Amino acid sequence: MSERSLLVRGNGTDHGLALSLKPEDAGWTYIGFDLLRLPAGASWEGHTGDREVGLVSVGGVARVTSSAGSWDVGGRKDPFDGLPHCLYLPGGLDYRIEATTALELAICSAPAVGNHQPRLITPDDVHVHTRGEGQCKREIHDILMEDRDAGSLLITEVHSPAGNWSSYPPHKHDVDRLPEESQLEESYYFHIKPRQGFALERVYTTDGSLDQSVAARHGDLVLVPRGYHVVGAPAGYEVYYLNVLAGPKRALRVTFDPDHVWIKDSWGRAW
Repeated sequence: MSERSLLVRGNGTDHGLALSLKPEDAGWTYIGFDLLRLPAGASWEGHTGDREVGLVSVGGVARVTSSAGSWDVGGRKDPFDGLPHCLYLPGGLDYRIEATTALELAICSAPAVGNHQPRLITPDDVHVHTRGEGQCKREIHDILMEDRDAGSLLITEVHSPAGNWSSYPPHKHDVDRLPEESQLEESYYFHIKPRQGFALERVYTTDGSLDQSVAARHGDLVLVPRGYHVVGAPAGYEVYYLNVLAGPKRALRVTFDPDHVWIKDSWGRAW
């Protein structure tokens, strides 16, 4: 990927797609990401085609119908108000989203690989754990990770307290050399509380061929095609982000920047 900007600004709409990213838009291969906002009663139609989709309720409730079934997706007011629902849909399905309430829904996609069944992941199914210590402590919500059946999609979300660092120490997953490291593209979709704030994200490589630091506002998307990456939450502002990952193999294994790995080694908790 060339040195195009890694920051994709949301357009702020409340009726339609606030973000729409196809793999070719990013200059990569796997991840697509749409952010849908609808008022109560409005609807939107989609087709998975040759991709699998994870519909993540950022906020609000939707009724999703398809030839494979119907589901109520969502329940929290916003991502600072509880755990998510996620509806997994395999390739080859038409689906319709109807907003039961004002709705913000992330449409996360990656190539459909293998045969997998549609299913609803509820808050009771989401694995919650804490990562890091001190000023890099954060809460992780694993939604559709390796322990759940899918073809190529990996989805998780992170809550970083005000003033803390997350995705920290800087780490990367851009080389296919399992079991030590996996090759995965990654996107970060941000919410900030209060929403006038911002988050800082740096993406960089050792050789300096990629080195960008961006200020992501509420509703923005940041792309991580390769390289080490890290996120900072300024004092006074809680930061939430939804991560989508995908690559040639459905596994998350990372390598830490050797200059900073000592920070992780000083913790009393596992990565």
